[in-house]
Amino acid sequence: MRSKRDWLFVLVAASSMIAFPACAVATADSGGEPRSEGALAPAAATAEDFEAGTKTAYAAANVTFASGTWNLDDALVGTLDTDVKNGAKAARIRNSGRVTMGFDRTTGAGTVTVKHATFGSDANGSWGLFYSLDQGSTWTQAGSSVTTAPSTLRTATFTVNRAGNVRLQVRKLDGGANRVDIDDIAIGDYSDGGDGGTDGGDGGSDGGGSGGSISVHTTLGLPSPATTTNANDYLSVKSQYVISYNGSRKIPNWVSWELKTSYLGSSGRSDDFRADDTLPSWVPQALLSDYSGSGYDRGHMCPSGDRTVTAAANSQTFYLTNMLPQAAHNNRGPWEKLESYSRTLANAGRELFIISGGIVTSGSSTIGAGVVVPDSTFKVVAVLDHPGQGPADLTTASRVIAIVIPNDDSQVNQSDDWKPFRVTVRSIEAATNLNFLSEVAPAVQDVVENRIDNQ
Repeated sequence: MRSKRDWLFVLVAASSMIAFPACAVATADSGGEPRSEGALAPAAATAEDFEAGTKTAYAAANVTFASGTWNLDDALVGTLDTDVKNGAKAARIRNSGRVTMGFDRTTGAGTVTVKHATFGSDANGSWGLFYSLDQGSTWTQAGSSVTTAPSTLRTATFTVNRAGNVRLQVRKLDGGANRVDIDDIAIGDYSDGGDGGTDGGDGGSDGGGSGGSISVHTTLGLPSPATTTNANDYLSVKSQYVISYNGSRKIPNWVSWELKTSYLGSSGRSDDFRADDTLPSWVPQALLSDYSGSGYDRGHMCPSGDRTVTAAANSQTFYLTNMLPQAAHNNRGPWEKLESYSRTLANAGRELFIISGGIVTSGSSTIGAGVVVPDSTFKVVAVLDHPGQGPADLTTASRVIAIVIPNDDSQVNQSDDWKPFRVTVRSIEAATNLNFLSEVAPAVQDVVENRIDNQ
């Protein structure tokens, strides 16, 4: 049987051959040389298992581990049988203790995973992951707080998705004397999503925080308070898009994604339609059999055509969680025409943030085993001038396209253009109870969300 150190070595070797997506578990840093406070970490994926250092007291002090120097404040390196750990050691935190990187990762941070558990017979504790872009002067929480459980290490996953120099901190939040074990912190490199990466993999973020802290695909805000604990507003963070999935309806509430030229290439359609194996089993979801013979298309929300840079990126769009039952004239007509037009804007150098989904009413029908058929489909497209811009760059002069298309072949012709279906963003918010562009300045929202695009 391999030791944990051996497995970390295997991950390092694998990382040289595989391009991991932002939602994959990060691989290990093979560097073991001590680094002084403020030194720069190597430009490679980083893992810390706390095996290389020793600290037996809670008083604040720096400790050199395999990845570099970390500061443990009201924290120590736990080695007791009552420490829940993978290997011989874990970081143990009490009160409002903190475990903080003393170095920056120059390659940023994409997805971060942290294993955690309650120490011994203590009461459960809560903690959060924080990141700093200014060498620890200020900190921002990534996602929401996490609650520990006894006996077994669980994995919490966060999508930090910040470029440049980044350092991390695990902070105990409940302030009580109960102790928390933290182990196996893995940090993936920042990715703008354009490389496609490998398939599969759900970020599993606990939600909370800003949309940008969840994923680049929700830079302009989360339309709903989605979490990984709500089966009807289940947050699934993938490398190519982000979903709020509704297990009762078996369709997404919304799908959000970034579109720019780096996502576009020459890869063809994978056509590997399938159930989403990254969702937990307690979230009901649609199956291929639900669509069979239904008369409805398996309608992509994030389109296959928006993810053609690699086969793996394209394949991720074929999860059924990214689809809803869509009338053929809708899907193959004005809906597809707006998809193509959006790619034209991206190829012209624009950066788009897009959200789509279905509008459901009390009279909506179902197919298969309770898969809801929306009465209409909606899409909101925010157009920014160039890649790298964010909420502050969306102004009252910015273009925001919003459409609602009836999901009924009798009301739509396949030859229809998308432009006659334009509406205000506010009208979609009223119909769906969603909140679009939530991180854009309210004064700007008031203008762009009440205006119908006319270009």
